[in-house]
Amino acid sequence: MDELKTQIKQMLVERLFLDVTPAEISDSAPLMETYGIDSVALFELVVGLEEEFEIELDDTDFSVDAFRDVNAIAQLVQQKLA
Repeated sequence: MDELKTQIKQMLVERLFLDVTPAEISDSAPLMETYGIDSVALFELVVGLEEEFEIELDDTDFSVDAFRDVNAIAQLVQQKLA
């Protein structure tokens, strides 16, 4: 799970052009409030997750809670990979 979270953090920084290092992102930091992630950035994040982890996210996967923080995203990805 730690490796998965590291990959997600790396992807967040690269795809959303965040002005932090992956190591600076807390697993439980609320992404929208902390990093100003909006709906456009969220869409980019979804595309990145699908490409990076070769998963497909359905409409039912989209909720504020599912993308709240790195922990929640990692949990979603892990469910999709299972």
